[in-house]
Amino acid sequence: MPRARSMRGERKGGVYAQGVDTSGPETKGTVLIQSAEELEGYSRSEEEKLEQYVKAIADSGAKVIVSGGAIGEMAMHFIEKYGLLALRIPSKFDMRRFCRATGAVAIVKLQAPQPDELGFAKQIEVREVGGANCVVLQQDSSLGSVSTIVLRGSTEGFLDDVERAVDDGINAYKALCRDARCVPAGGASEIEMARQVADFGKKQTGLDQYAIARFAEALEVVPRTIAENSGLQASEVVARLYAAHAQGQVNAGVDIDTGAAKDLAADGIMDVYAAKWWAVRLATDAVVTVLKVDQIIMAKQAGGPKPRQGDGDDD
Repeated sequence: MPRARSMRGERKGGVYAQGVDTSGPETKGTVLIQSAEELEGYSRSEEEKLEQYVKAIADSGAKVIVSGGAIGEMAMHFIEKYGLLALRIPSKFDMRRFCRATGAVAIVKLQAPQPDELGFAKQIEVREVGGANCVVLQQDSSLGSVSTIVLRGSTEGFLDDVERAVDDGINAYKALCRDARCVPAGGASEIEMARQVADFGKKQTGLDQYAIARFAEALEVVPRTIAENSGLQASEVVARLYAAHAQGQVNAGVDIDTGAAKDLAADGIMDVYAAKWWAVRLATDAVVTVLKVDQIIMAKQAGGPKPRQGDGDDD
């Protein structure tokens, strides 16, 4: 939260993981004060020490003090005296983001930061966003890699949907940066795998073919879910997909507008290969784990006397 004025222009800042205030002793102790002069001297020494800390921070070139804890009133007095901007960020997650955006190093002790521990910001200001005061940090793209997306909407449900869409898009971009391979969308990959697995199961003998057939049927869940969420008849959509793939249209997926089998890759709609690969692998591992269970533990009633059966004579 902002505790001082905003600053425009290029600024350096120091980040402190703890609060900016006078520190108490590490062990319990008793201070005996016998006169008013001793009390005044004790308070004056505390103020002078804190002023030395704030002055050393200002002399290091820092114009912004970021605290992860409370900022004392005496510390705020000296911060104002030396013309510094004070920010309080109690969230450790936000503190890490701030350090990553500015290149600062969080210091665990109140002291003057070293040159390599200072962060750099192009501009820091307090701006009202959506009725709340927010600290806006503007950074050069060559210095920071952290960005904030502000979402606005009329209802909480709408904002949740938009946030989920943005999150999915960012995760898809991150996955593409690691592995740029893509597969046809709209359930085309799952239907093609289901068709080939089903054909393989028909060539097997014994009880294995039933397990393989059920595995192939389970792969239909993706196009069925897409069809149901689009208000289409899932059975009819899956049948159209099977027919299209049997004719050699291996890229045919569900067109949510018409319900027909269509090559969505031609329209630039693709799925990330890594997501499909991990989904199939984790699902297969879960199935194999369940099939490996050779014992079933029956749940029985906890200890204690068994309930009486039938109508008994209490006499």
